[in-house]
Amino acid sequence: MMLRVLFLLTLFPLVAVSAQLPVPEHGPALRIQGSNTLGAALGPALVKGLLEHEGVQRVHIAPGDGPNEQRVVGKTRQGRRVTVEVAAHGSSTGFAALKKASADLAAASRPIKDSELVDLEPLGDLKSPEAEQVIAIDGLAIIVNPLNPLNALDTEQLAQLFNGEISTWEDLGGVGGPVHLYARDDQSGTYDTFKELVLSRRGKPLASSARRFESSEVLSDAVSRDPQGIGFIGLPYIRQAKAVAIADGDSQPMLPLNSLIATEDYPLSRRLFFYLPPASHNPWARALVDFAQSSQGQAIVAANGFIAQQVQAIGVQPRPSMPMDYQAIAREAQRLSVNFRFEEGSASLDTKARQDVLRVVAYLKDHGKLDKQVTLVGFGDAKNDPQRAALLSKLRAMAVRRELVKNGVVLRDIRGFGAQMPVAANTADEGRIKNRRVEVWVY
Repeated sequence: MMLRVLFLLTLFPLVAVSAQLPVPEHGPALRIQGSNTLGAALGPALVKGLLEHEGVQRVHIAPGDGPNEQRVVGKTRQGRRVTVEVAAHGSSTGFAALKKASADLAAASRPIKDSELVDLEPLGDLKSPEAEQVIAIDGLAIIVNPLNPLNALDTEQLAQLFNGEISTWEDLGGVGGPVHLYARDDQSGTYDTFKELVLSRRGKPLASSARRFESSEVLSDAVSRDPQGIGFIGLPYIRQAKAVAIADGDSQPMLPLNSLIATEDYPLSRRLFFYLPPASHNPWARALVDFAQSSQGQAIVAANGFIAQQVQAIGVQPRPSMPMDYQAIAREAQRLSVNFRFEEGSASLDTKARQDVLRVVAYLKDHGKLDKQVTLVGFGDAKNDPQRAALLSKLRAMAVRRELVKNGVVLRDIRGFGAQMPVAANTADEGRIKNRRVEVWVY
């Protein structure tokens, strides 16, 4: 421990805010680069919360050196200036900045790509649970002018619209003439997510006629002023525009509602990340990641319009389209606002699921539901053999059961519903992964 402290002091000739967070004599204490979705408001708000939590005084957010850049500034009780720089030019720029050592933490509105992972291997495994931190859930909202009568689209229509194959509102049974497309720029994680979930899955490029924006707010406001406009945006940036419901494959059309995004059932839901290189020696970076995962940090996530990962119980209205046994569960129990999902091609829980185990256990302890008050419900993607699909869905639920049992939970029941009630199309890997899920119900 003494060697670690000496090492940190060698890196930072510093004055301490606390034993853990020293302040550099020169330059920023922390540099964050990446996603505009995160960096426009949520990132600076989390930094401000961390500084105030650490006793830094007169904390305020000021403009940075360029567009979409900000500084969070305060002073210690000893009068030392603390500065954190946040540059929000798109998710890919965050990973590039880690490679150039011009950032300590990357903010991303999409998972790290395999090519980036390989490129950053010298910094450690950025897919490890310590490095890849899901700090919030977001949904891509498809927005139109508030007076547009369109209420729902499926992802196939969405791809055709943004590829230009559907070019008029009349092609969708409406009125209004030519469709005007609005999209984020190529550096944006929002665009990467839309491209992956909608366009690339169908082998379609974005139409060259689309207007491109670096700023989420500017894009949203442009759509809300244009009766012929349609765009995609992160959940907090709907602003004055109208969101339409989205269906994928055989799923029901879903609006970007908090409950559907929290469980990641909404077809265009996505995770927002901080990536902290395992080789990092900046204590502020680790402190910000830990603060973002805390209840105080998650409250800031919610206050900024994203979906916090705090677990809540939600009543679900039984519908005729649900299996009868599932309707019975819905009548008697409440569903927790979390789904457990799995690593691609694996029965292992993914990064978020490992964190969610602890959140679920904490909820069950707080509400006195550790003993036979929980039913796990597993789902899977379609198989040639429905019985095999049902078996695999139950095995996934049993994988979650093992983790909960380790933490003192005694289960009431485990159910598997196979490929029923899909939330995404089974025609692509992304959809199949979303359908392989485990729900948690409490009595």
